[in-house]
Amino acid sequence: MREKKMAREADLLLAWYGANGRELPWRVRGGAHPDPYAVWVSEIMLQQTTVKTVLDYFPRWMERFPTLKSLAESTLDDVLKQWQGLGYYARARKMHECARHVMTFCGGVFPRERAKLLKLPGIGPYTASSLCAFAFDLPETVVDGNVIRVLARYRGVTEAVDREKIYPLAAALTPPVSGADYASAIMDLGATVCRASSPLCGECPWRENCVARREGLQEKIPVLKKLEKKKKAGAVFVLENGEGELFIRRRPGRGLLAGLWELPWSDDGAFPFAAEWREMPQQVRHVFTHFDLELKFFRCESPFPGEFTSGGVFVPDDRLKEYAFSTLMKKVLKKLGR
Repeated sequence: MREKKMAREADLLLAWYGANGRELPWRVRGGAHPDPYAVWVSEIMLQQTTVKTVLDYFPRWMERFPTLKSLAESTLDDVLKQWQGLGYYARARKMHECARHVMTFCGGVFPRERAKLLKLPGIGPYTASSLCAFAFDLPETVVDGNVIRVLARYRGVTEAVDREKIYPLAAALTPPVSGADYASAIMDLGATVCRASSPLCGECPWRENCVARREGLQEKIPVLKKLEKKKKAGAVFVLENGEGELFIRRRPGRGLLAGLWELPWSDDGAFPFAAEWREMPQQVRHVFTHFDLELKFFRCESPFPGEFTSGGVFVPDDRLKEYAFSTLMKKVLKKLGR
């Protein structure tokens, strides 16, 4: 009886999707996408990023790197430059690493098996499940924020939830066929009908059995586990040589914003070397995943310690566009009028 109910729920959702699903450039209906590379690119971009933003970046990326091979053969600088503005730059670095790995060790083809996908650089449980579903039409359970909201409301889960808690509910509903369409359907239901605010319950194919709708709890569910964020007060340091060129350097290869170019800065206000530092009127605020940052601006006059400037380059304003900067550094440069 329970299995029949779950099958009916899946059928209702798939029928709704056939008539109401979103048209997205990385998606097809009726089965697997013919290009697993396109699925992979979209899934990495969509991590911590809205569909609206990815709709702008995805076609430009695919024009610049149309195949896994073209991405693997590119330089990391080129990849980071193309990624500018999307944030969470570790994703781009891992994409470049993964592309080279798949070309070298997998014959340029993404494996179909979830266990093998999990061994690839930058591919975790969620991305592996997404590739299995969207690229290979396998009955994989894919749980994003939309799915969490739909199922928490549908089952009337009133305590704090996250992906781990919702996964068993999602897995129980995942049908043994139509993996790609079902995963797309439940995500679209959350994005367009079971919205975070003002859900359109009257348009929902699951409305008859939805606990939140029956009990009037739509606006109170889900209760999400909140991450406490720290606030940091830092400083950015403006160094110019005699020609008015700006000093920039590349961040180390690991950690926050690794591999990108920047003006020297600290998140605790510590100065990079002893000098007559003068505070400037500019300030910048930026939000990272785990902390909020406020930077004050400081400058000092040359000469600068050679051991410090040897780690970077002085660049004229008209060449700054050639370097890959984070969104934070773009804000800094804008404040400086560069």
